[in-house]
Amino acid sequence: MTIHQLNVNGAAYEVDVDPQVPLLYVLRNELGIMSPKFGCGLSECGACTVLADGRPVRSCCVPVGSLASQAIVTVEGLGTPDRPHPLQQAFIDEQAAQCGYCIPGMLMSAQALLSQNTSPTDEQVKRALVGNLCGCGTHTRIVKAIQRAAGVMRQGEERL
Repeated sequence: MTIHQLNVNGAAYEVDVDPQVPLLYVLRNELGIMSPKFGCGLSECGACTVLADGRPVRSCCVPVGSLASQAIVTVEGLGTPDRPHPLQQAFIDEQAAQCGYCIPGMLMSAQALLSQNTSPTDEQVKRALVGNLCGCGTHTRIVKAIQRAAGVMRQGEERL
């Protein structure tokens, strides 16, 4: 066991775990952060996606020991129930979730895209989400939600 310093959603944490333990297990079991989901355990479905220094990573396969100096962001770090992030609000407005299992990974992948490109085409959105599987088939609503959020976020930038 090793003590690891983690920055998750802007808060500092110390966890005493083997450095090879996947970040997903540390987030859920040690820190009680439940939005990243275990889907496949093979880095193929995207349900466990979080941001590490702004990059989407599959937390089921990334060892916690490799992320000590990086800022980790999960859905809990985007917004709150009282003040949802524009992406969260757009997913609600577009009714983009059915079962909701894939949504945390979709949100985090979308956030990574929109932080780099505030005016993505539908094709760019789809490309950013290619590693996130959704069995419910709400793909068109998810793309619409991301485009809606992009518009809201652009308006916010124009007001600054």
